[in-house]
Amino acid sequence: MEVRRNEPMDKHTSFRVGGPADWFVIPETPEELAGVVAKCRRAGADWYVIGNGSNLLVSDGGFRGVIICTGRLDRLEIDGNRIIAGAGLSLAKLAGEACRAGLAGLEFASGIPGSVGGAAVMNAGAYGSEMKDVLTEVTVLDTDGTVRTLGADELELGYRTSAAMKYGLLILEAVFGLDPGDPASIRGRMEELAARRKAKQPLEFPSAGSTFKRPAGYFAGTLIESAGLKGCSEGGASVSEKHAGFVINRDHATAADILNLCHRVQKRVQEHAGVLLEMEVRLLGEFTKE
Repeated sequence: MEVRRNEPMDKHTSFRVGGPADWFVIPETPEELAGVVAKCRRAGADWYVIGNGSNLLVSDGGFRGVIICTGRLDRLEIDGNRIIAGAGLSLAKLAGEACRAGLAGLEFASGIPGSVGGAAVMNAGAYGSEMKDVLTEVTVLDTDGTVRTLGADELELGYRTSAAMKYGLLILEAVFGLDPGDPASIRGRMEELAARRKAKQPLEFPSAGSTFKRPAGYFAGTLIESAGLKGCSEGGASVSEKHAGFVINRDHATAADILNLCHRVQKRVQEHAGVLLEMEVRLLGEFTKE
């Protein structure tokens, strides 16, 4: 497998920010990934597994430990109405292959800039659908190094959460159960959703998608806009003028710029509406809160 030293993390996150990781490892197989995790545990080294880095903010100082990238764990096998996918497979490719095979159900995932593993961990969703609607089982690496299979009902899939997130399970592969469909109709639905995304989301700027979780009874973007924060900036980071739910890297932002702006948004919205927004983006590395 490939091992890199002092790897800049701005190359591996959708925010396009982040300092260097001490070690950056790219395993070729689930067995290699399990071996790296075991070695890190024995050595007492800090480690973190990433896919496409699409829901991650790495500090400007980087990460003192080992980043394990699942990018090459991209197995894809179609078995009737089932698709078996590796953790590192992109959701866009997964949805595209499902369409070509005439399998419906993953259209919502075609524009989510993440990987199968991350999507399963956080129960990613869009336009009224979520991973829990199509996931049937996953293969995970347990905290004691055991590889086991869990049914979707054992994953405790909820809004942007799962048992994998709660208990530190690593997704190695996932199985999706889909419905037969007409490829042209499936493609049409994907194109419709892509057009909606382009019209409403700031796809032209680096971001991590929706920055904050949806609070019960509200929409984060609406709360942020109502608090007068649309377009406000911190260094090179801004709240998108197209969709206030997105914090974007508008002009060579630092990770500190982005996080400080997020904290500013949280404070203003709580003062204005009495609602504390919870960040959907995960933080990695050391940050100093201003």
